Amino acid sequence: MSAATQAFLAMLAAERGAAANTLAAYARDLAQAEEAIGDLAAAPRDAVATLAGEWASLAPASVARKTSALRQFFAFAIDEGWRGDDPSGALPRPRTRRPLPKVMGHDAIAALFARAEEEARSDDPAAVRMLALIELLYGSGLRASELVTLPLSAVPRDAPFITVTGKGGTTRLVPVGGRALAALARWTVLRPADPPSRFLFPSRGGKPLSRVRLFQLLKDLAGRAGLDPAAISPHVLRHAFATHLLEGGADLRVLQTLLGHADISTTQIYTHVDAARLVALVNARHPLATRATSD
Repeated sequence: MSAATQAFLAMLAAERGAAANTLAAYARDLAQAEEAIGDLAAAPRDAVATLAGEWASLAPASVARKTSALRQFFAFAIDEGWRGDDPSGALPRPRTRRPLPKVMGHDAIAALFARAEEEARSDDPAAVRMLALIELLYGSGLRASELVTLPLSAVPRDAPFITVTGKGGTTRLVPVGGRALAALARWTVLRPADPPSRFLFPSRGGKPLSRVRLFQLLKDLAGRAGLDPAAISPHVLRHAFATHLLEGGADLRVLQTLLGHADISTTQIYTHVDAARLVALVNARHPLATRATSD
């Protein structure tokens, strides 16, 4: 990787507070582009244009991500005086349509929680931990990364809120319902104290439970609940939290705050989900839906 791209990544970390996963994705995209056309700070416009062919087999979303990374790098290179031109106009402009998120229905949510509650009656630490995890995923809409890195100090004491550190290091207050509070109270009693850990959900070594492990635990629970594990993930529970709140009449701005979205346009995807549900409901339940069309 060139010195210029390393400097760009350092700027993202220091000035914009980019998350580790974001930095890793940018580093990978920029490194692959440099393998194809050389030092990005010096690559001519016609070389940049050849990247469209390099990316021809990729999905539009992947091309859009790579294009975004390079556009930001070129803007940085111009600001630093490394380039006198902006070759980003030679990059492809794929049109991506954001897919509607997968959402669990109320019956599936009920089945998942019924199984988790049944298993937690034994006070087995792993089962109680699982119940607390899904209560926060569905009850508070946390991202998987936010959930597994919660510190022990985040457990509510005087008020039913937790402080969550989200993308870019931003923090927000998230309400915690009575069910989640009860599950957390049980977990903090059973939570292992050895080795010492500052995380609410530590792994065996004291580090936070990994997102991969959370993903596996949730799919295992779904299988035991008689649900399709392939249709369930931590993010699907977060989507269900948002969609079901919107169905219940929640304001979109409130939902934006709860989810930690920087831009309201990100939250608006859930209005499309709810609209799709309403259309399906009309098609299935309206009296005219069952009548044959006239010739």
